Amino acid sequence: MQSTIEGAPAFAYINVDLEPGETVIAESDAMSSMAADLDMVAKFNGGFFGGLAKAFLGGESLFVNHFTNNTSSTRRVSLVQGTPGNTRQIDLNGNTFCLQPGAYIASTPGVNLGVKWAGFKSWFAKEGLFKLTVSGQGSVWYGAYGGLLEKEVDGEYIVDTSHLVAYEPQMQLKIQLAGGLFSSLAGGEGFVTRIEGKGKIIIQTRSLSGLADWLNPRLW
Repeated sequence: MQSTIEGAPAFAYINVDLEPGETVIAESDAMSSMAADLDMVAKFNGGFFGGLAKAFLGGESLFVNHFTNNTSSTRRVSLVQGTPGNTRQIDLNGNTFCLQPGAYIASTPGVNLGVKWAGFKSWFAKEGLFKLTVSGQGSVWYGAYGGLLEKEVDGEYIVDTSHLVAYEPQMQLKIQLAGGLFSSLAGGEGFVTRIEGKGKIIIQTRSLSGLADWLNPRLW
């Protein structure tokens, strides 16, 4: 299996070239185009109860689509996320990665998707009460609105709420005011996420909540 990400950073999409017998699993409605002789089968996202948990707690779809190449030569499927922005690939080798709800796009068989309690601190950070985890063996494609910045943290780092896309599971999240009470409110920053530990985080340069806040006053 070969994959390329094109159209980045604003309108990224994923081309996955499947060899005979290979399968890629993608979120519902992620397929933008595919070879006419590829087979597509919709399945529950981790079984019935697992699919319900991911749909209602992890921000993912109840069903996922399995695209399988049952021909004798290479076939391509192109996948996209629902919002404009960038997309990345991470290769797992027995390790685990945490994604914000809605960031997952696709993966190869052998990758396990799970939902874990993220805590009220994550909810205050506008990341949701639950987090999606990916683990196992294989490739995962994820994305977010805006560009994606990778940061290696060793100690502490501050990220504005709703901008954290992904992080390694050993990282600890804490919620705090951006500054003093007056500065936080008057400066418009409010709450921020303090990330502690040593590991990698992924930050999105834009947020849908920020876009909504900018648009709402202009729609009336």
